Amino acid sequence: MAIHEYEVVIIGAGPAGMCAGLYAGRSMLSAVVLERGFPGGELLNTEVIEDYIGFETILGHELATKFAAHAEKFGAEIRTSTPVEAIRKRADGLFETLVENGDLYVSPAVIVTAGGTPIKLGIPGEIEYAGKGVSYCAICDGAFYRGHTIMVVGGGDAACEEADFLTRYAEKVYLVHRRDTFRASKLIQQRVFQNPKIEVVYDTVVEEIVGADGLMTHARIRNVHTDASRDLVATGIFIFIGFNPNTGIIKEHIEHDAGGYVITDSNMQSSVPGLFCAGDIRAQLTRQVTTAVGDATTAAIAVEKYLTARKNGTPAPAPQPMLTGAAT
Repeated sequence: MAIHEYEVVIIGAGPAGMCAGLYAGRSMLSAVVLERGFPGGELLNTEVIEDYIGFETILGHELATKFAAHAEKFGAEIRTSTPVEAIRKRADGLFETLVENGDLYVSPAVIVTAGGTPIKLGIPGEIEYAGKGVSYCAICDGAFYRGHTIMVVGGGDAACEEADFLTRYAEKVYLVHRRDTFRASKLIQQRVFQNPKIEVVYDTVVEEIVGADGLMTHARIRNVHTDASRDLVATGIFIFIGFNPNTGIIKEHIEHDAGGYVITDSNMQSSVPGLFCAGDIRAQLTRQVTTAVGDATTAAIAVEKYLTARKNGTPAPAPQPMLTGAAT
């Protein structure tokens, strides 16, 4: 086991993590960004970004590459293939971040930007046909369904955006939603309604994923009002019903909302002094690239002030009144 010492450890290299690394580097702090996969987070699962200021349109992976290069230019160290298993605060006020290989990263401050994990439907066949028809990433798997009939489940921005995206490959896309209206923004809904390849199936839930010879062949769906069930033929199903925040790595008692998202103050500090959160893991009204980098900017600057106070022996800024923005 090796022990690594930094002034701030940043968990996750999505937009929030890389932005936090950039600002930490600009503040001349020794900072490391720990990421289980490749830098980019959900950007790597999004083909085109159209709502990041300054770029009318940019590929998700291209924006991720720019973020990483910019953060590294200012001194942030990004370590990939480094899954974090636990974050604990010691009696002396320092944090220990344990990674999968047993190494410890010790720091007086931590910024958690670990995002979330896709929520599963929890129905028969979902695990059995994972990667064999069941997917949670349109850009990853869409090309495998060229000319096929497929399904998308969900009613938010992600579900509607990905249903529209998948029509470039699929012959037909069923967009199945348990309610009679979408939660997606009006512009994104308009694209769905104008796309002739998309058929919307309202007031309906998926009850089972069925297949043959190891591949999905159809799904059993049920209308929530009439209770009538029927089979919907499709060779793929893309599930976009939300995310669970990755707060399980935080082994401290921390204030959170009913959905498990961390409640922070206006400085992005959690109820645990020295532990800051930014991006999708934080309770807030909306979760976009723009809000993630905004959170991260605030968090990194607040960390610098927190560390300065700690070095000078003055009381560190206490967490401010918690913000409880509605989670989406």
